[in-house]
Amino acid sequence: MLTARWDALGVVGRDAVITVLLAPVVFAPVTTPISAQFGDLAERPSGLPGMLVTAALWLPLVVRRRWSGVCLTLVAGAFAVRELVGYPQTGASLGLYVALYSVGAHGRSTDGTRRALWIAAATASYVLFALGLHGRGSPQKVPDFVLIYLILVGCWAVGRVVRARQDGEAERRRLSVEAATARERARIARELHDVVTHHVTAMVVQADAAQFLLADAPERVETGLGAISDSGRHALTDLQHLLGVLKASGGTPDDTAADRPRAATSAADRTPEPGRLSDLVEQTRTAGQPVELAERGERVPMASAVELAAYRVVQESLTNALKHAPGHRTLVQVHYGRHELEVEVTTEGAPATPNGPRIRPLGRGSGYGLIGLRERVSVFGGELSADHMPDGGFSVRARIPAGAKGADRAREGHGGQG
Repeated sequence: MLTARWDALGVVGRDAVITVLLAPVVFAPVTTPISAQFGDLAERPSGLPGMLVTAALWLPLVVRRRWSGVCLTLVAGAFAVRELVGYPQTGASLGLYVALYSVGAHGRSTDGTRRALWIAAATASYVLFALGLHGRGSPQKVPDFVLIYLILVGCWAVGRVVRARQDGEAERRRLSVEAATARERARIARELHDVVTHHVTAMVVQADAAQFLLADAPERVETGLGAISDSGRHALTDLQHLLGVLKASGGTPDDTAADRPRAATSAADRTPEPGRLSDLVEQTRTAGQPVELAERGERVPMASAVELAAYRVVQESLTNALKHAPGHRTLVQVHYGRHELEVEVTTEGAPATPNGPRIRPLGRGSGYGLIGLRERVSVFGGELSADHMPDGGFSVRARIPAGAKGADRAREGHGGQG
């Protein structure tokens, strides 16, 4: 509650509260020994003008972050007047150091030329101030004024160092947000490619087959249309999940840099769980592709991201089989090892059976599917290869570490993306 109210005050409001709370301390006589006094001139009674000058040493700090240049001008001017006139010492003169630091830490960024001009003007003002003190009989010597100048420059330099560190941290956060956003976009693009390409390819193949079945076996058209409907429903379900992920990871202009990567990670966690490979194989069979599934080894519990990666490898491979070798025999082999999962999908290049549906290939692909699969598998430290076979067919092999180490590597390297 208090933190929310404090943040609601804004920059000026917070600085005003701090300035007012510290005012009794800096104006108290007990802080006089630590005040900033350069001229060591004989003191004179302050009176009302001296009280106003003393107030001007501290109260402008209310705007030290919003208008740091104005703050420094007011404080430095009041300080020069106090020193040249010889008003009594006060702890409020420490405001000069605070104002110098604030200019370095919160001043507007300027180019090298403007910064050099500003430093030259400030140095010239200090020289005139030192000459004025000397003319008023100050006991300070040139080395003393040089040392005081270096102290003032040091206050400003500390602010510049803090500003540089803050800017560097902000830049790192910005780059981190951009990297997280790019990874999330790439992940969603891969999911969209895998989902849309697979289901749409199956629907096109089934529709092509239905055209021939109208003439050759009209009694089987109803089955083909049912398969098209099922593929469309599966596509809509998966797309709804992905659109939900996209909406969750979109962010708003009010999001902070720290919140956006967390939003992307939580969106990644909403990726739908992969279906069973047997169901995927059955859907592909319904589309007219002769597919066999062979699983061996004992299936052990593994991260859902690993299962999804294996599922997508099989899905993309079956999609390529439907697109480029419709009607050709395809074999899906899955080996569940103790520490890794091996997947191999082989599509024969022999001509399709003459009694099978006459489905024409869908043309060459973009290759983005295999690129996306390699990226997905590499997240876990796995490997993926795709090769042409001597008989004209092709095969896809993937090895994916299935243990906790592979899942941990995925979370560390890609923010938990699946």
